[in-house]
Amino acid sequence: MAVLRIVPNLAASNPARARAFYGALLGLDVAMDMGWIMTFASDTAATPQISVATEGGSGTAVPDLSIEVDDVDEIYKRARAAGFEVTYGIADEPWGVRRFYVRDPLGKIVNILAHVRAT
Repeated sequence: MAVLRIVPNLAASNPARARAFYGALLGLDVAMDMGWIMTFASDTAATPQISVATEGGSGTAVPDLSIEVDDVDEIYKRARAAGFEVTYGIADEPWGVRRFYVRDPLGKIVNILAHVRAT
């Protein structure tokens, strides 16, 4: 038995509202749109993970989602320019990630991060 995929399901009265955030900001493709459910996807492979936490690190609340990107600074600039609410400013964390928290149009707090590469 193997877990092949983990899909978070976010409740929304209007799933299309998420398109500006998950589609335009993060560059995910709409893989399925049935009106009552909209699925965003990337063509990159990822290891299924679930994190369980008492806090989000650095004294922050636990975010609803964590999304790793290849250029966190670019996404941060685009999120600010698009007017999305940044709830935790961009920071280099002692455990080796650079990240920020942003509120999506559904009210969820999303941890956008990149692992810091040693130079």
